[in-house]
Amino acid sequence: MKYRNRTITVLANRIRILSYLFITVVFSILVFSCNQKNKENPIIIATAANMQEVMEFLITDFTKKTNIKCQLVVSSSGKLTAQIKAGAPYHILASANMKYPEEIYDSGLAIGIPKIYANGKLVLWTANTNITPSIALLKKDNIKHIAIANSKTAPYGAATKDVLEHYNLNEILKHKFVIGESISQTNQFVHSQAAEIGFTAMSTILSEKLENKGKWAAIDSTTYSPIKQGIVVIKQDLESNRKAKEFYAYISSKEAQLLLTKFGYSTHE
Repeated sequence: MKYRNRTITVLANRIRILSYLFITVVFSILVFSCNQKNKENPIIIATAANMQEVMEFLITDFTKKTNIKCQLVVSSSGKLTAQIKAGAPYHILASANMKYPEEIYDSGLAIGIPKIYANGKLVLWTANTNITPSIALLKKDNIKHIAIANSKTAPYGAATKDVLEHYNLNEILKHKFVIGESISQTNQFVHSQAAEIGFTAMSTILSEKLENKGKWAAIDSTTYSPIKQGIVVIKQDLESNRKAKEFYAYISSKEAQLLLTKFGYSTHE
């Protein structure tokens, strides 16, 4: 009887030990899976429409260097800012100006201060090779539609408004305006020739998709306020903040700045 009791006790102890080991292993697997899932979660970069193509190159290079995955959400800077203030789970705002990153910072939604990562350039572009873009051309009768971005939500639209006011053309030409909600939509109007000509970002006409398509002319940079492109990290969970801050630092790196220059941005003003 004593031997039997001892056997039962030994078996019970073994069962407890095996149960403990099983629970420990399962717990470890769950923790590992959670950590892996957390590592694989991309940071979401809310990106101004003018930055879409160059940002795709930037995140490819960034991910290669850091193994941190990124996901883009593209729209006008104003719309993205409104979404962030409404609780959108973005980790970074890469805006086409400093106004919106500063607005995020002033709202208490940012980690650290916004910074300028590049300066944009404005151009006049047409997809019609029979047209030679110029400010004087805008008043001609054969130009019936001029594509411009919304000056209230798109920084390149605000720059366009500056140019038109500088040349006293805003009232004269307003019946010709075709307004896009972002520079991306504005580009569609020009590319499809729904508008004979339009104002856009230099990065657009230097992109692989549109390079050598149509004609363009640079706009005198003294006729519009500097397009200071700004970036800011948005408050989220600690791990996301860490990864987002790495991208925030990366965009000022030599490699990133060279890419921005290639796409028509100025990086040393």
